[in-house]
Amino acid sequence: MDWIRLTKSGKDLAGLKGKLIEVTEDELAKHNKKEDCWICIRGFVYNVTPYMEYHPGGEDELMKAAGTDGTDLFDQVHRWVNYESMLKECLVGRMAVKPIAAPKGMLPEKKVLGASAKDLTPSYDWFQTDSLITIVIYTKQKDMNAELVIVDCQDKRLRGEIIVDDHSYLVEVDLDHAVQEDLAVNIAEKVGKVEIILKKKDNIHWKMLGQPLEHHNTFIKCKDRGLFYRKCKLVSKMEVTHDTKLFCLMLPKSTHLRVPTGQHVYLKQIIAGTEVVKPYTPVLPFLPLDFKEPSHYDGAHIYLMIKIYSCGLFTQALDHLQIGNYISVSNPEGNFKKSQVQTSEDLFLLAAGTGFTPMVKLLNFALTEVSCLRIVKLIFFNKTDDDILWRNQLEQLVLKDERFEVQFILSQPSKDWVGKQGKISSSLLSEFVKRSRTDSKVLICICGPTPFAEQGVQYLKDLGYSQEEIHTFTA
Repeated sequence: MDWIRLTKSGKDLAGLKGKLIEVTEDELAKHNKKEDCWICIRGFVYNVTPYMEYHPGGEDELMKAAGTDGTDLFDQVHRWVNYESMLKECLVGRMAVKPIAAPKGMLPEKKVLGASAKDLTPSYDWFQTDSLITIVIYTKQKDMNAELVIVDCQDKRLRGEIIVDDHSYLVEVDLDHAVQEDLAVNIAEKVGKVEIILKKKDNIHWKMLGQPLEHHNTFIKCKDRGLFYRKCKLVSKMEVTHDTKLFCLMLPKSTHLRVPTGQHVYLKQIIAGTEVVKPYTPVLPFLPLDFKEPSHYDGAHIYLMIKIYSCGLFTQALDHLQIGNYISVSNPEGNFKKSQVQTSEDLFLLAAGTGFTPMVKLLNFALTEVSCLRIVKLIFFNKTDDDILWRNQLEQLVLKDERFEVQFILSQPSKDWVGKQGKISSSLLSEFVKRSRTDSKVLICICGPTPFAEQGVQYLKDLGYSQEEIHTFTA
């Protein structure tokens, strides 16, 4: 909030009295100190010197990109942040484009997909009846499922995205005529065919599907696609603990979206005229004790467990939303693969505070669908016993499934606490993280504040666990 105020104060943050300049690589490289720091992101150069003290990741993180092109670093850490909005008052100008000289007698090489890659590129077709429009996407994948298909139809704009490993195929069209709000998605999983079925508003013959938009019929890496948001309605808000609430958001009727286990979404709000974005991992409405997805968990809702910070700009705005208000929710992101669990025999989950959220769907998936697991153990770190999320449900789960154990560890326990106390440490982990057999396949998932996760990973490595056996949830 202090940074937003400063950007609106009229101060010359870029240091160029309102001028924009063209910046050469040599010029950019000169500005590489804390008191004079320029950074290039996607061809635009920003003077981030005044932002240093406001950067949540600290000055050292910003200095890693000082005087250079920081695009890759930025994308690794938080490509979801709207830097154009946050840093618009710091804009120095554009990078000067270097001419690329082609060797004499040679044409610059064009990147052409190899024949095999072309064969695997999805394609689409469409047909109509008097009342329906059906778009068929041939994904050429044998294991297509509902989590890999994201469809939105807003006004007359249809956007259908198919995730194929680390690539994304997009059908994006401004439809020729209006359609009704609800749409259907059918997936023939074995042959990889996806149908998007739209109902015509008027039973007239369409001459064409519509005008293709800029990224229509493209097949590119997911990380190059950019995030897409849709507005979701807040339908309920329930207290979980004294400072944490369970928000239920309803997707529009014209959206098909399933958030895969271990992935997060971004929420976007406009606060004081600036776009602010934060990642959250969806949970289930409760821990299923009979191991069937609850019937009302129908894919039309997204549940988020969010800690409300008394001085937190974003969560305070979230907490002030009224039932019926809308908030923008992005497509899912994350690099967790279910196959990591499917090949494990021992699963350990280390969570601190709301680092518990990725563990909810993971617990459900592991105990429901992974028959080779021998033990599933949650080691849950909190300050006080009032901070423990879903304590009763977790204790019930222990009684329901003999494979599941939970260990609560408190750093500031009350006098009455009889359980374990302390913070994450090598000795605590050596006590609770043990292979069930000397050769058992282990997966250890960890989520919490950055220092907790970093220390946890280091302690685990010191105890002899390999990087392949550890997955850190980060957003």
